[in-house]
Amino acid sequence: MSYHEEDNSGKILLAALAGAGAGIIAGLLMAPDKGKATREKLGTVATKYSGQFGEQLSKYGEELDAKFKGYVEKLEDLGVTLPGSSLKLKGDWNEAKGKLRQQYAQLTDEDLEYAEGQEEDLVGRLQQKLGKGKREIHKLLNDL
Repeated sequence: MSYHEEDNSGKILLAALAGAGAGIIAGLLMAPDKGKATREKLGTVATKYSGQFGEQLSKYGEELDAKFKGYVEKLEDLGVTLPGSSLKLKGDWNEAKGKLRQQYAQLTDEDLEYAEGQEEDLVGRLQQKLGKGKREIHKLLNDL
């Protein structure tokens, strides 16, 4: 049984960028003002839309990250990848830190610093400090 979900967000973003580029070129070629005035207007408009574009891009990035994590979990559930290849932190992180410190006295507050969305940074620090592989660290954290 295969699972296929069509996602057109990349195509939409590409079409929007192509349209914006074509509009800019047409605007420059048919601009009624002198070069300096046109550049000032373009700078104002670019500043206005750059914030909106950044927000949209950030939103797409978060959606893509969530989809990716969902796919990894599905692969684990189907047995395609081994359990522990994704990180699922649950519960109170302060309690988890306490358990880790009991098991591994060499861990510091800096080693156990965690911010949502930065799980891989935490995993990397623990790999270095504990001398374990990524899968072992994922399993260790998921079992807390």
